[in-house]
Amino acid sequence: QVQLVESGGGLVQAGGSLRLSCAASGTITSINEMAWYRQTPGKERELVAVLTNTGVPDYGDSVKGRFTISRDDAKKSVYLQMNSLKPEDTSVYYCNALVGLDLLGTTWHGWGQGTQVTVSS
Repeated sequence: QVQLVESGGGLVQAGGSLRLSCAASGTITSINEMAWYRQTPGKERELVAVLTNTGVPDYGDSVKGRFTISRDDAKKSVYLQMNSLKPEDTSVYYCNALVGLDLLGTTWHGWGQGTQVTVSS
């Protein structure tokens, strides 16, 4: 079974930066899609950034120009570089992945447990 573990969250001042990491473990033969979402208590989960197997990233409107998603297939990891952080970015950030488990097309799609990001004004 695949597991996703996020790290890198913490407390920063507005204008600062953080780099989140998500490492996948398990027998993975391919990475089809990896993404970052965030969820504030009482609100629905929001797409932050996604990197599909086409290699073209996509971002939520609120983070465009400030966040960058990247992937390292050899390390089975996805990263989120967050710059110019705002208090509105305060949330729990979740890693999401769609991965291949074999060469027959079997896939796994799931979530990590989340990492807290708090931006003070």
